[in-house]
Amino acid sequence: MSQNIPTFSRKPLFGYSSMVYATASIAFLSFIVWAHHMFTVGMPIAGELYFMYATMLIAVPTGVKVFNWITTMYKGSLTFETPMLFSIAFVILFTFGGFTGLMLSIAAADTQYHDTYFVVAHFHYVMVAGAVFSGTAAIYYWLPKWCGKMYNETMGQVQFWVAFIGFNIAFMPQHFLGLAGMPRRYADYGLQFADWNMVSSVGAFIYGGAQLMLLYNVIATIRNGKPTSEEKVWEGAEGLEWTVATPAPYHTFSTPPTVK
Repeated sequence: MSQNIPTFSRKPLFGYSSMVYATASIAFLSFIVWAHHMFTVGMPIAGELYFMYATMLIAVPTGVKVFNWITTMYKGSLTFETPMLFSIAFVILFTFGGFTGLMLSIAAADTQYHDTYFVVAHFHYVMVAGAVFSGTAAIYYWLPKWCGKMYNETMGQVQFWVAFIGFNIAFMPQHFLGLAGMPRRYADYGLQFADWNMVSSVGAFIYGGAQLMLLYNVIATIRNGKPTSEEKVWEGAEGLEWTVATPAPYHTFSTPPTVK
């Protein structure tokens, strides 16, 4: 019997084109906001205003993407296997990082935030959630297709919760540290920051341990996982990769497939 589908089951409410335009808009705007890292260098007020508004503008296409993800899940037939858990966590954490990005885009406020641990927290909520959590979801989703064996679902879900909790313990306190004035890139710092910094360090070790669990689960699956008996491991899986044998052959298609 196929596993329950861990992906979205409905067409995006705003259509696929909105995602394309939003992604293209973010790519374009990203080229013209570079000086939002430099609000404290003494640039003219006109420059500060331009880069502040241009940075704020990125929130519009980013919001389109977030609402597209959420409304696609709305009333969908969702089940919560490991890939879906990591996907939902990605949306939550990435959105939170986006809000702190709006705070940093305000030139007057960035004078206080600049080069503090608040920036470190923002960066990790955007990039770790955007890359590592979504990448981990992809690993669990396609691992059975890669090796023809099913991973340990219980271990996958335990790894998710360890990663999610450890990540927030590591990086949430850094917002408090940054707002209190703790500078980043310092090997030594005031004792008033020591307690929250210790909490952050504990969370980092927990999150690091979760990655070791992922590595173990992947290796154990490849070596001793239960073979999958069907080409479509997930019910309702779409895409060309699910039309070939599991695991996928060395030469995926002997003749080019027809894409409609």
